[in-house]
Amino acid sequence: MAFKVFEKGSAPIPSVPSVTIQKRGLMSINRAAYEMLGAPAGVELLWDSERRVIGLRAASIDSPNAYPARPQSPNSAKGPMLIAGSLFTRFVGLDTTDAYRWVPFMEEDVLCIDLNKPGQKVLSNRAKAARREAEEGAT
Repeated sequence: MAFKVFEKGSAPIPSVPSVTIQKRGLMSINRAAYEMLGAPAGVELLWDSERRVIGLRAASIDSPNAYPARPQSPNSAKGPMLIAGSLFTRFVGLDTTDAYRWVPFMEEDVLCIDLNKPGQKVLSNRAKAARREAEEGAT
């Protein structure tokens, strides 16, 4: 008998900072990561091409290069914050066919995502259900 890894839900542990780059480039930062940035209204997206590191830096929403950080659910102050990143991910040449999550780190005032480290693939509940049905149908 072969063991199968139980894949826990797609939601990360809330106290561990995480940044998810979703399909098509939308960025989702959990509250722990958002608080590391100082809970800003906007962020600037930064790119270090030599190191392949994405940076998010708090910015005034009035800044010409700021992207608004908006709550996933406008009725809750607990969920993740979303940042439109599709143009940015195309600019850096990041494949966003699948969603991946990273644990970010701080460098001075910049929240960093090291693309040299593999991210955790994130599956939607629909994708998990479809895969489970396909596996059950094959047995």
